[in-house]
Amino acid sequence: MKIIRLMALLYATVLFFNFTQKTETKPTIFIVGDSTVKNGSGKGDGGLWGWGDFIGQFLDTTKVAIQNHALGGTSSRSFQYKGLWEPVFKQLKKGDYVFIQFGHNDNGTINDTTRARGTIKGIGNETEEIDNLLTHKHEIVHTYGWYIRKLVQDAKSKGAIPVVFSPIPRNDWKDGKVLRNNESYGLWAKQIAEQEKAAFIDLNAGMSSALDKIGQEKVMGTYFYERDHTHTSAKGAVLSATVIAGELKKNNSLSKYVLADPKIKLPKKKKIFLIGDSTMANNGNNENAVGWGVAFPKYVDTMRVDVINKARGGRSSRTYEFEGLWKEVREQLQPGNFVIIQFGHNDAGAVDKDKFRGSLKGNGTETQIVNRADSIKETVRSFGSYIETYIKEAKEKGAIPIVMSQTVRNEWPNGKPELRDESYNLWSKTAAENQGADFIDLNVIIAKKYEELGKEKVSAFFPKDHTHTGPEGADFNALTAAESIKNLKKCALRDYIEIPKKKE
Repeated sequence: MKIIRLMALLYATVLFFNFTQKTETKPTIFIVGDSTVKNGSGKGDGGLWGWGDFIGQFLDTTKVAIQNHALGGTSSRSFQYKGLWEPVFKQLKKGDYVFIQFGHNDNGTINDTTRARGTIKGIGNETEEIDNLLTHKHEIVHTYGWYIRKLVQDAKSKGAIPVVFSPIPRNDWKDGKVLRNNESYGLWAKQIAEQEKAAFIDLNAGMSSALDKIGQEKVMGTYFYERDHTHTSAKGAVLSATVIAGELKKNNSLSKYVLADPKIKLPKKKKIFLIGDSTMANNGNNENAVGWGVAFPKYVDTMRVDVINKARGGRSSRTYEFEGLWKEVREQLQPGNFVIIQFGHNDAGAVDKDKFRGSLKGNGTETQIVNRADSIKETVRSFGSYIETYIKEAKEKGAIPIVMSQTVRNEWPNGKPELRDESYNLWSKTAAENQGADFIDLNVIIAKKYEELGKEKVSAFFPKDHTHTGPEGADFNALTAAESIKNLKKCALRDYIEIPKKKE
């Protein structure tokens, strides 16, 4: 019995030893850098991503682990004095790798009360002695090259393999070419790598060349945002990672970890569904009847969301459900999608004749049985009831509904734009409140703007009739809707709204 127990113990020890040995022999790639390597929390906040968030998709993570320790706002200096390098250094073991990319923030102020992250230019041994106004500590500030050299030497002291990167390019152009940093931080990073006999990847040159081929016009709005010339979109970050993977294939030590045929997954886009009538819809080729939903994509971040305009001309809150149009939308909804709901123009029609699209007034629970012309009996409900159904069922699918009151007609009773604040505006608002949805009183907001513009200018928005806008009016209403969403403090959709800066 003792022999059996001894053998079992020996077997368990061997298994544990083998497991531990396998775990310990798997190297780790530690990544240190700034926001161009990891932006924010690394979840694409604001649509901005770093290449460190995607490089793992190019590597065989069954053979090598990846830890992205980059932090936005840091320089080669502040990353170290803030203590961010220390936990990486403690984990390093022989055979690990350290990817190092800094430079975008090293050009900042050396001493101030906000960031104090600047370094002395170059790779020399110059120093500047300061009392740090941010940390309130005495500090000796060194050159950019000195800090990069320290990271390289620290990594080597633990048996790890450092790889130095030049900083990615900014989205700045001259004469059809991206501006390089090969006379500043890119050059200095290369010089330190050469002096320390460390691997060097000229990411700045590689990505700049790739962007040059794409062209400035196509780069904007795809790989970079117009509002930010430093941080890449998801596609921009993938482009950086693609360049890096290509360079890693040339590295004898790292090439074995690069996947031959990587399957790259970009962040899944959210969807914004628009449901409503012709004042929101795409009404064919009729330039005199353009719904604001046609222009709306101009004011959203289409790199992260798709606008799906399912509004249909001639529909009311009632017929949109009766004809199965809402069912079609509902079946497509996914958690995190958005649904913008706007009806009212056609709900005032007849309930039991003609187009059979009128809904009962108000928000009540009363119903009316209607014998339609096609011999089908229909139970008609109140306008508010239909709106509440859309809100409730959207929420059940995990989508986020936003209710808007109807657009303004080109009617000016008493010299002011038409308002429906005692009918469809009120009923829309009540329905939203009953179901806990955001509400935008677009009717009132647009009416105020129309009043400021004046009747003559507004009339140009309505080339066909008093209800339907042309392209100019549709764009005006779309921008107003977007601005109104942006003002919803607790609505997630506001983060995807892009309002262009006004030209001076």
